[in-house]
Amino acid sequence: MTNDSTSPARLAPPVGGFQEIDGRRLFVHRSGGGGPAVVFLPGASAVGLDYFGVQQEVARFTTAVVYDRGGTGYSDPLPLPRTAAAVATELRELLRAQDLAAPYVLVAHSLGGFYAHRFAQLYPRDVAGLVMLDAFHRDWDDFMPPAAALAEVERMAPDREQLERMRPALRAMTAELLADYPEQVRQALTDAKVSDEWTGIGIAERTGLAELATELRAGPDVPDVPLVALTVVGTDPGQQALTSERTLREMHDGRTRMDAALVAAVSHGEQRILADTAHHRLCFDRPDAVVQAVRDVLDRARR
Repeated sequence: MTNDSTSPARLAPPVGGFQEIDGRRLFVHRSGGGGPAVVFLPGASAVGLDYFGVQQEVARFTTAVVYDRGGTGYSDPLPLPRTAAAVATELRELLRAQDLAAPYVLVAHSLGGFYAHRFAQLYPRDVAGLVMLDAFHRDWDDFMPPAAALAEVERMAPDREQLERMRPALRAMTAELLADYPEQVRQALTDAKVSDEWTGIGIAERTGLAELATELRAGPDVPDVPLVALTVVGTDPGQQALTSERTLREMHDGRTRMDAALVAAVSHGEQRILADTAHHRLCFDRPDAVVQAVRDVLDRARR
């Protein structure tokens, strides 16, 4: 692994380094020791270091890994969107190159839920447990109102012009979310997250949601491993401004039923509903709930 940033135009991560996979560099940062290793799979527009706070807590009791998918964050560029199989295969190669022994506990936030499920479909023996953080599910459209179907979620995503207008608010929100992070991490990450490059990546990753769900439906259910799903039913003010009260209520109900079905499909599944945070704020507002979910899945996986 190397810490150098070979291209001066590329942003350099404030912590962690790079692992070369298939001639490309992937950003990776690991803390702690022991196993099973816990691996965080970011949502769209999120990067590995967004989970730095919860990673440091998890690292107190096992190995904790954050990384950036190819084409996102500090990792080398790639055309987006990608198939879930490409992302899952890349992650497995990364973990092996890092000499991290399987099986792993995958902690997936938002879009990361699709990639965690695909990883589990392709490599079921490499999965010791799953923690789903308000994660996407392949049957999303079966539970959500038409206004919140995956195709609509893609269509409603802000474009570059809207993001440009939102940039000052985005910077302020990011700085507030990262307020407790070490200064070197907070400053570098805030600057990077409002950059043209990273906001463009967030748009690009959201353009293939319906195709990802179709890809996952062609494969099996999640394996029968310990699973905790954190379901967020708090409302983000930004979403409230764009969505009717009725649609928000139907989305919360749909998400609750969707995660209930997910945990019911395994022998040791549990759903925990959180009303005091919003989707993108989960790991910042409720790190205690995230870390507890990880600890509980890990304890059960070790039995």
